[in-house]
Amino acid sequence: MNLADTRDIAAPRTVVWAAILDPEVLKTCIPGCKELTGTVVDGFEAVVVQKVGPVKATFKGQVDVSDMVEGQSLTLTGQGKGGPAGFAKGAAKVSFADTDEGGTLLTYDVEAKVGGKLAQLGSRIIDGFTKKLADQFFERFQDGLEDPAETEEIAKDDEKPKKGWIGRMLG
Repeated sequence: MNLADTRDIAAPRTVVWAAILDPEVLKTCIPGCKELTGTVVDGFEAVVVQKVGPVKATFKGQVDVSDMVEGQSLTLTGQGKGGPAGFAKGAAKVSFADTDEGGTLLTYDVEAKVGGKLAQLGSRIIDGFTKKLADQFFERFQDGLEDPAETEEIAKDDEKPKKGWIGRMLG
């Protein structure tokens, strides 16, 4: 499954670049992430809990950052095994460009694959789920960087951060 999209983020490119390399930011932005340890250089170990259709699994795996061109682009690659549920792996090629308004145009191209019981759910379910996960990750990332005054109420069971938290953390 391939997915490409853009986000117009109201934050300078240097702030967006620093945020996407921050393990605490990644942990908060990855939907279902319960644990993320490691560094950009060595890679990250992650524990992620996800439910895809009727299958709920805890995935343990690796997230690596590669192909870095300072302030311009990078690739996030992740893979995890969910026991009997199967496996998931994917990569997001992310690029950054300045906008006329002083913000950052973030462009991403995601490719994902699944196997095991997950693959038996069918491509429509998997494609929809993959799109949802990518959208959630980049929405959380964007919301975390934008104006802290635009705080929004978050549902009690949702782990999504309030708008502007990354900007406040890095500021």
